[in-house]
Amino acid sequence: MYNRSAVGGAANTQSGNRVFVYEVVGLKQNEATDQTNYPIRRSGSVFITVPYNRMNEEMRRIARLGGQIVSIRPLGAENQGNGTSAPETSNRLQQEKKEEAKPMTQAKEKEKKDIPVNIYRPNAPFVGKCMSNEELVREGGEGTVRHVKFDLSGGDLRYLEGQSIGIIPEGTDQNGKPHKLRLYSIASTRHGDDLDDKTVSLCVRQLVYKHPETGEEVKGVCSTFLTQMNVGDQVKITGPVGKEMLLPDDPEANVIMMATGTGIAPFRAFLWRMFKEQHEDYKFKGLAWLFFGVAYTPNILYKEELEELAAKFPDNFRLTYAISREQKNAKGGKMYIQDRIAENADELWNLVQKSNTHTYICGLKGMEGGIDEGMSGAAGKFDVNWADYQKQLKKEHRWHVETY
Repeated sequence: MYNRSAVGGAANTQSGNRVFVYEVVGLKQNEATDQTNYPIRRSGSVFITVPYNRMNEEMRRIARLGGQIVSIRPLGAENQGNGTSAPETSNRLQQEKKEEAKPMTQAKEKEKKDIPVNIYRPNAPFVGKCMSNEELVREGGEGTVRHVKFDLSGGDLRYLEGQSIGIIPEGTDQNGKPHKLRLYSIASTRHGDDLDDKTVSLCVRQLVYKHPETGEEVKGVCSTFLTQMNVGDQVKITGPVGKEMLLPDDPEANVIMMATGTGIAPFRAFLWRMFKEQHEDYKFKGLAWLFFGVAYTPNILYKEELEELAAKFPDNFRLTYAISREQKNAKGGKMYIQDRIAENADELWNLVQKSNTHTYICGLKGMEGGIDEGMSGAAGKFDVNWADYQKQLKKEHRWHVETY
């Protein structure tokens, strides 16, 4: 459901005599909706024309009827705001004909894989509250990384493992405009850390760097906002977004995960769903193998929980660290993820060739080159060109990358 106060704030920037169009889905089929004359798409969307001075009243009415507002746009505007606006009538009819022509198998497949996307948009974010903010870096480690949990109760935000949410930090930029949102990988399962479907958690490192011209220390706007939040503070959330990093539905799949730093976030969600939670419809029976690269041992995020899972599920979960400032590779240099890949080349190559194996990479963009180097060496041992083989894996949707 749209956050009413946020939408009202956006509406206040419009002229008082403007008229807006609400795109609504999920309205109950009762007398109230059956008597309306609004055009209805086969997707179930209803377009309601609303004067400015009745916007909040109409939102309350829609909520009572069980509806959800997908978008709000000025009457007559096309493709305004974020995401897709409601199409004009002629385009809508053409789309309906296309949908009618689609095979039933495609419709069933789409219904089976219900992926929530952009339930809340930047022009009408959900306003949640900080429930907890815990430091993950232990004494002797580098920097600060926080596990931040937000309350989602009172809204409609839902998500899947591997997706991201947007955060809009408070305040304005140097031009006096509201800050733009930043995306963060979700670190909790779809049920949240409290298993009540009412929370979402992030793993956030505070960005600190030297200004290239002045040499002054600069702190990231959004990361500082999040890492310094207090319990009860409000936060504007958008999303969820992302389909690239979704966990396969097959409980017997093999899942290879390669992470550096806060890139552990989606893999924490994967592992919690696989091993910590108990589900009637999902019992993981495959192999999950996490390669985790950090600078120092105190920087191993979620260390105790990861090692507990590895000890409890030795047949299904393997945990391999690459601690660059403490460990040495075979050549005496720093230990990186690609060095661990080289050490396990034969086993990794056998796994990657299996049709039910998915490989995920998450972390700093620079890690991709090292991983390709390691995998190239592994494939080369069997006279296979890694670049060509990787293209095939991507085509089969078994090679997933999210770097930043």
